[in-house]
Amino acid sequence: MTDAGFGELRAGELGVRIAVRDWEIEAAQALRWKVFYEEMGARPTPEMRPGRDVDAYDAVADHLLVVDHSLGEGPESVVGTYRLIRREAAALIGRFYSADEYDLRPLLGLPGQILELGRSCVGENHRTRGSLQLLWRGIAAYVHKHRVEVMFGCASLPGTDLDVLAEPLTYLALNHMAPPHLRPRALPARYESMVRLDPSQVGRNALADLPPLVKGYLRLGGFVGDGAVVDHQFNTTDVCVVVKTDQVTEKYFKHYERKAGWSSE
Repeated sequence: MTDAGFGELRAGELGVRIAVRDWEIEAAQALRWKVFYEEMGARPTPEMRPGRDVDAYDAVADHLLVVDHSLGEGPESVVGTYRLIRREAAALIGRFYSADEYDLRPLLGLPGQILELGRSCVGENHRTRGSLQLLWRGIAAYVHKHRVEVMFGCASLPGTDLDVLAEPLTYLALNHMAPPHLRPRALPARYESMVRLDPSQVGRNALADLPPLVKGYLRLGGFVGDGAVVDHQFNTTDVCVVVKTDQVTEKYFKHYERKAGWSSE
């Protein structure tokens, strides 16, 4: 997409920006391959060449990058990424990526800008609170620039054994279900009930035990859709997360409303 960026926001040696060069996108795809396929055991599609996680959505998406300038200024510097797909970008393909798993009609019917978040990963040596915060601040800047009103996407829990994931799925369904007008539902052929335990069996640490990315969405006021989806290709179980940007914590937006607090390059 054109004119998608906001410069580069810096925090010490780390920076976050939108990819504008081919090598930046290729570096993001290579990082995705390393994390999803080499670490997490995802299965590549037949048309995918080893070493890069690529699909048709990459060509229309914006790619948010976290870069570590201490590692250099080329592909080796890309240590985190997020794929961002706005409504007009999805229209070029004919659908959002999440439509393979969820009925998105409640979101598609909204009048304002919507944004799909996906393919998030951070390299093993940079999985720190600072890197995650920088990703969120990059998303906040992007949301501000494009006046996004609702963000959504498939967030993953590790593994495909629903019995193992019964507690976190039940916790999410009981405590963070989206209101009906914002609630995607898993497609009938892929729908798995999220309420898998009696509420009394959900422990106090259920929230703390969720993956960091899912907890990040919830801290921003996020909800989940109805139903989980087992993704055998990526060796995960997905939930659909929805975040209204007017509920995003003020600290993520005040930097951009006042145009102060972060350097931009």
